[in-house]
Amino acid sequence: MSQKKGFFQGIHARFLERNSLILTVAILVVVSIGGVIEIAPLFYLNSTIEEVDGMRPYTPLELAGRQIYVREGCYNCHSQMVRPLRDEVERYGHYSLAAESMYDRPFQWGSKRTGPDLARVGGKYSDEWHRDHLIDPQSVVPESVMPPYAFLADAALDYGQIEGHLRTNRLFGVPYSDEMITNAAADLAAQVDPFSSGYDDLIARYPGAQIRDFDGNPDEITELDALIAYLQVLGTMVDFSTYEAEAPENQR
Repeated sequence: MSQKKGFFQGIHARFLERNSLILTVAILVVVSIGGVIEIAPLFYLNSTIEEVDGMRPYTPLELAGRQIYVREGCYNCHSQMVRPLRDEVERYGHYSLAAESMYDRPFQWGSKRTGPDLARVGGKYSDEWHRDHLIDPQSVVPESVMPPYAFLADAALDYGQIEGHLRTNRLFGVPYSDEMITNAAADLAAQVDPFSSGYDDLIARYPGAQIRDFDGNPDEITELDALIAYLQVLGTMVDFSTYEAEAPENQR
């Protein structure tokens, strides 16, 4: 019986191999069936990302800092994804959640680590440490191969288009309200000035936002202010002391 089965399979294989058009159609049919099996279930889910308390859109200053992070290619050497492996969790902290990247356009998971992962760097070091590290990396980490970014301290932050940046992010699903967009420039300036009249409004729009002079220069808002503000928020929005992973539906 097995020999007969093998004989007929051989005939079918030779038939397909000799007819390229039919073989192409057969391949497309098989690939389409596999694609439907993988993709169709997603349409029956309310969301593929588990909602987590604490997650909010970036403040205008943090968003500007993120753009500098991307512009300078920091993702080439630093990932922002702690994998659920014991050695990574022990070194960097709780493994990364999908929700932590839900407002990232594009995400910054990275593909390699020349330097350490930055998913949990927020609050790990002081603003002064970040300033020294960005201006002269080897002054705080002698073995570092990171180039200096001292020019950021002298570069005034150009945030004339910050409203447009928020509006563009909203097109891709980030829940910036009309109020957030209208007050984007004022909120950005307020975040580096703890004595600003816009302090309360900023906190109301972005709960938990860190407000202070990040670069140590109160006379000017610099690109260094924005980048440090972005680094200091990474991994701080989710309170992992109260977080409990939601069990899959088939395990409830």
